[in-house]
Amino acid sequence: MDLLSIKDPRFLKKLSINELEKLSAEIRQFLIEKLSETGGHIGPNLGVVELTIALHKVFESPKDKFIWDVGHQSYVHKILTGRANEFDTLRQYKGLCGFPKRNESEHDVWETGHSSTSLSAAMGMVIARDLKKTKEHIIPIIGDGALTGGMALEALNHIGHEKKDIIVVLNDNEMSIAPNVGALHNVLGRLRTAGKYHWVKDELEYLLKKIPAVGGKLASTAERVKDSLKYMLVSGVFFEELGFTYLGPIDGHNYEDLFENLQYAKKTSGPVLFHVITKKGKGYQPAETDTIGTWHGTGPYKIETGDFVKPKVVGPAWSKLVSETVRKLAREDERIVAITPAMPVGSKLEAFAEEFPDRMFDVGIAEQHAATMAAGLATQNMKPFLAIYSTFLQRAYDQVVHDICRQNLNVFIGIDRAGLVGADGETHQGVFDIAFLRHLPNMVIMMAKDENEGQHLVNTALKYNDGPIALRYPRGNGIGVKMDEELKEIPIGTWEVLREGSDAVILTFGTTIEMAMEAAEIMAKQGKAIRVVNARFIKPLDDQMLHEIFTEQIPVLTIEEAVLQGGFGSSILEFAQEHNYHQSLISRMGIPDRFIEHGSVSKLLEEIGMTKEDVVAQLRAMMPEKEKRVLRS
Repeated sequence: MDLLSIKDPRFLKKLSINELEKLSAEIRQFLIEKLSETGGHIGPNLGVVELTIALHKVFESPKDKFIWDVGHQSYVHKILTGRANEFDTLRQYKGLCGFPKRNESEHDVWETGHSSTSLSAAMGMVIARDLKKTKEHIIPIIGDGALTGGMALEALNHIGHEKKDIIVVLNDNEMSIAPNVGALHNVLGRLRTAGKYHWVKDELEYLLKKIPAVGGKLASTAERVKDSLKYMLVSGVFFEELGFTYLGPIDGHNYEDLFENLQYAKKTSGPVLFHVITKKGKGYQPAETDTIGTWHGTGPYKIETGDFVKPKVVGPAWSKLVSETVRKLAREDERIVAITPAMPVGSKLEAFAEEFPDRMFDVGIAEQHAATMAAGLATQNMKPFLAIYSTFLQRAYDQVVHDICRQNLNVFIGIDRAGLVGADGETHQGVFDIAFLRHLPNMVIMMAKDENEGQHLVNTALKYNDGPIALRYPRGNGIGVKMDEELKEIPIGTWEVLREGSDAVILTFGTTIEMAMEAAEIMAKQGKAIRVVNARFIKPLDDQMLHEIFTEQIPVLTIEEAVLQGGFGSSILEFAQEHNYHQSLISRMGIPDRFIEHGSVSKLLEEIGMTKEDVVAQLRAMMPEKEKRVLRS
């Protein structure tokens, strides 16, 4: 079949199982070839080919609504809904999004990128359907890893209580990004080997009803017999006790099994838990045999060998630099403990876990629990390192406020993927953390100019004993500077001047320092001396240096790869107002007040006006003001 000619999924209704199996193979080959060029979430999508096709054959999208949890497994859904011809642009600037996108298709009814949201969204749609008295099916598809998220468990509890019609598809591949952990994962493990229980239960019920009641005794005990059968055949009956009709486990790659059970689910009243067993990466040997999550999401790769096409790098990966420095310090300090919410691979904590298995905790997709658990450790004089992506730290905001900062506890938060991350798009851009952390009492926020300073700031954080401290670091690699052999502490709240100048000053940090230095060099050729300051402590500010700068009455330009509202630049404006520097000219560059979509970081920076040329233009615009002010005085 020509996948590029698909307009909508209605064509599936006419296909036989043999034809569907052929289509499955074609889709897998299509994904393997396309993603080898663009990169993307290949493992999750290869695992849901048959499941996605079966759902679209049995139900009628967009009338029936599919809600993909996390959304990284929606590529097959996109192909079946007419977007195969856009896959050359997948996750590229202005191209096809790697997650469901409502403005892409009417078949995308829910946007996501974070886990564990599908059940709550689906419940909202179910309630709306019933209030409007319509008849569509609502089908959230959630993975076994995402099911461990607290929000998903809250939703399960509510759905079971309300008893409304909903079909929850549990796509169980025993992995999320990394191997799953936790008691619920063990419950699912028992269910996988329990066999199909609902057919046996229904057959027993049918037989009991056919037998004439003897004095009513048999009829009155039928329900108790069925309940006992549940306990015999399904270990724990976890979902049944929550109020769901449990169907499964079902072979997620067997069309007959899928169709038979989906038809049964359609006829069942109340909430249904449709438990499907799938193989992540199915059909591509390197992804299928992956046990640690390497093939969950990748860059380009060579199809024949499975080797990744890696860009040229100079310095170490930032995640590894931070985790390895923590590991080095953990050898000297037994109080250091590492915590991650289901990201041991992404946060490069595998080596720490191997060396200190008793001091490494992967808590699963449970960011709130991770933050408060770190706070609990800190109350006992431990030194917890919480490794978490910026975009996932948003989910633990209340815990950072209420449990960490309010109690002024010594928790070191490693904010990974800080700044623009590129291809994963708006749900993953790490641009909000400064704004939502800066206003919290007791919080220290840092970002290094390079990997050498980075290792020193990790040491500073783990030696700090006056409350919470956070280190932001970007996705990708360092710039290849020489690394000091001895770690040192950098005094809290101190900045450094990287380039002298008296015509204007740029205050910036982290990834935008290079941009500032290049702009200053361009301005130097035009006879303007621009000072560049490494404002490595975003909070607290270097008050002494700021007083010196504002006393000089030279223009100040702040640059941050983060949102402007409430960000670092805002703190400079606040400082100037608080200390009555009303004559000072201050301008800010940063992320505007909108969500930034997917694309390469360089393209995104160009789009929002944050290049060295934009910095030069901004400085030129500020300089005449400076000259006029001097003349007036």
